[in-house]
Amino acid sequence: MRAAASAVVDAGVDAWASERLGAARAERLRALAADPGVPPFFGRTDDSCETFHIGRRHVRDTAGNPVVIDWRAPMSRPFYQASTADPQGLTRRRRFGFSGGDLTGYEDEVLAESSPAHPEEGTGRFLRAEIERPRSGPMRDIVATIQPEQDEIVRAPLAESICVQGAPGTGKTAVGLHRAAFLLYTYGSQLARTGVLVVGPNRAFLRYIEQVLPTLGEVDVEQTTLAELTARVPVRAVDPPEVAVLKGDVRMAEVLRRALWGEIAKPTDSVQVPLAGRRYRVPVERLKRYVDDVRRRGRAEDDQQVLHYVAGRERLATRLAEDARRQKEEGGGSPTDAETRRAARSAEVRDFCDAVWPVRDAAGLLCELWSDPARLARAARGVLDDDEQALLRWPVPPRSVRTAPWTAADAVLADELAGLLERTSGYGHVVVDEAQDLSPMQCRAVARRLAAGSLTVLGDLAQATSPWSPSDWRDTLAGLGRPHTVVRPLTRGYRVPGEVLDFANRLLPLIAPGLAAATAVRAEPGSLSIRPVAAIAGPLVDVVGGLSAVPGSIGIVCADDAAADVAAVLSDGGLPTAVLTDDGDEVPRVAVVPAALAKGLEFDAVVVVDPAAIAAAEPRGLHRLYVVLTRAVSTLVVLHRNDLPAPLGDHATL
Repeated sequence: MRAAASAVVDAGVDAWASERLGAARAERLRALAADPGVPPFFGRTDDSCETFHIGRRHVRDTAGNPVVIDWRAPMSRPFYQASTADPQGLTRRRRFGFSGGDLTGYEDEVLAESSPAHPEEGTGRFLRAEIERPRSGPMRDIVATIQPEQDEIVRAPLAESICVQGAPGTGKTAVGLHRAAFLLYTYGSQLARTGVLVVGPNRAFLRYIEQVLPTLGEVDVEQTTLAELTARVPVRAVDPPEVAVLKGDVRMAEVLRRALWGEIAKPTDSVQVPLAGRRYRVPVERLKRYVDDVRRRGRAEDDQQVLHYVAGRERLATRLAEDARRQKEEGGGSPTDAETRRAARSAEVRDFCDAVWPVRDAAGLLCELWSDPARLARAARGVLDDDEQALLRWPVPPRSVRTAPWTAADAVLADELAGLLERTSGYGHVVVDEAQDLSPMQCRAVARRLAAGSLTVLGDLAQATSPWSPSDWRDTLAGLGRPHTVVRPLTRGYRVPGEVLDFANRLLPLIAPGLAAATAVRAEPGSLSIRPVAAIAGPLVDVVGGLSAVPGSIGIVCADDAAADVAAVLSDGGLPTAVLTDDGDEVPRVAVVPAALAKGLEFDAVVVVDPAAIAAAEPRGLHRLYVVLTRAVSTLVVLHRNDLPAPLGDHATL
C-alpha cells in the first residue's frame, strides 16, 4: 500500500492539480507510515469458512483483498465480544504475542465448545503479559486486549454521550481514547468538519497519553488541558481556597451575564442615519424598542438561539439601517442592500452603538468587575452576599489588564465572558478525563465546546479531590449540558494487583460510600509491602535502589511540599531522580511525583512516602491518598513514620 501511494505520478494537468495531488499523496503516506515497534496484527478470528487477521489498521494486498481488518471495522467486533456462551459465529480466537515487533507466540481460545481446559476468557497469559509488561515511556494503547465491557463503550454511536465511572485500573482513559479513534474511523466525514477534542487534567497527564491516538492512526486530534482551553488571561497568582471555590460556583455565570448585559444604556436622543445621500431620523422611542428587543434575545438563556453580545451590537446597527431604509421606501426610494449595509457601518450609527451598546472584551470587563465594588454589587445583587462579594474584590486595582493578578479561576470566568460576547467554536465530539474534579464553571467551559456534538466523560468519584467534587454524576453531567447521559460503570481492574486494590479499597466506605469497589483480574502475592520506619531517608534509598535493579518505571509519590526533600534524599543516596512537574518533559523512568500530579499516571512500582502527610495536606486528602495507592501495576511499597490513616491502620505489617 505504501508502494502504491509512492508510485502515484503527476499527470501534469496544471499547477493547482499538481499541488493537490502532492498534498494528497503526502497525507496518504503519512497515514501509512510504518512503526517498527507496532506489529501489523495482534489477533485472528476463525469461522467455519474464513480466517481474518485483526490489526491497528486495514491492510490489503495488490489485488485489493483484505489481509488485515482494522480493529474498528464491524467485522472485527466478534474478536472482542465472542465467548463460549455466545461465539458469534467464531470457532476460534487467536491472540498473538510480540516483542519489539517480533512474533513471539500465540494463544488460542476454542469458542465452538466450552471446556474447563481453556483459559478464562479475557484473562489468558497473553493478556497478563501485556498488563505486566514494564511501563516505561508514554501510555500504550490497549487495542489488542480490549475486553467486552470496554468494547461496548468504545463502539457506542457518535450521537450517544457516555459517562464512564471507572475504578482504578479499569482502563477508563484508554477506553475514552479508543472511543475517539473508533468514532473518527466510523464517522470520519462528519468529524472531519467538526473535529475531536481530548481534555486532560494537566500537561503531565497529556504527555503520558499523547502517543495513544497516533499509534492507532489518528494524528489530527486536539489534546489539551482545561487551563490551555480557557487561557484568556495570563495566570500569575493563586486564589485562596475559599475564593477559588466561589469563582467555580455556577452562580458566577449569572453575575457575569448581568455584568455584561446589564451595562447596556437606554437611548436618550434620536439618531440621524445617512442613507443614499440623505439623512433619516430614527426617534428615541423606536431606538428604545430596538435596544430592548435585541437585548431580550441575549438575556434569554434558555433560548437555544440566544444572541451573543457582539452579534447583538451588529443586529442593533442593522435595525437602525433598516429603519432608515423603510423611511426611504415610504418616500418612493429604492435603496440597495449595499447602501443599507453602508448605513449600518456609518459613523453616526457606530457612535450611537458605542454609547448605548459599547464594545467590550472579556479580560477588561472582568478587571473592572473585580476593581469596582459598585459595579460588582449591581451584578451580584440577590446572587452573592456582601461577604462573598468582598472575597472577589481586588484590594488594590491593577494599573492595567495585563498586570492584574489573574488566577486560574479568573481564566475560566474570562472564558465564560468570551462565550457571552461571541460564539465559541464547537467540536463534533469531546473526551474529558478526570471529570469528577471539574468545577461548575469549568463544566460550562467544556459545554461551550460541544456545540451539537457528543461527549465522553471519564472519571471516578472515589478519586475526586477538588473542593466542588460531586457525590454522584448528575450535577456534573447537567453542567456539561448533557443531563440525560447514561453512566457506564467499569469495576473490573486489569492494571492494579488484587492485593494493592484491596488495600486501597479500605478507604472507599469513607470517601465514596455508595460506590462499588473494583475487583482485580489478577493476584500478585508480594505486590504489597507496608513498612513502618523511624526515619524515611535510609529505608527510602534502600527500597528505590532495590526496585531500580528491575526493569520498569518507578514513581516515588509524596506530599507536594515534600517532593524536593525526597529528591534530595535519593540524590544523596546515589540515586539521582527527577521531580515530575506539570510543564516538564515526559515522565522519567524513576520519578519523584507530587501527589497532586499522580492522577491518571501509572508505574510498575510505586513507593508511597508518608501517606499520613498526603492525607493531611488537603481537605479531601483521603481521596488523594486513594489515587496515590492505586498507581502501581506490579509493586506498592508504603513507608510511614506516623500511624496510617484509620481505615488502613489495622492492616498487618507486610
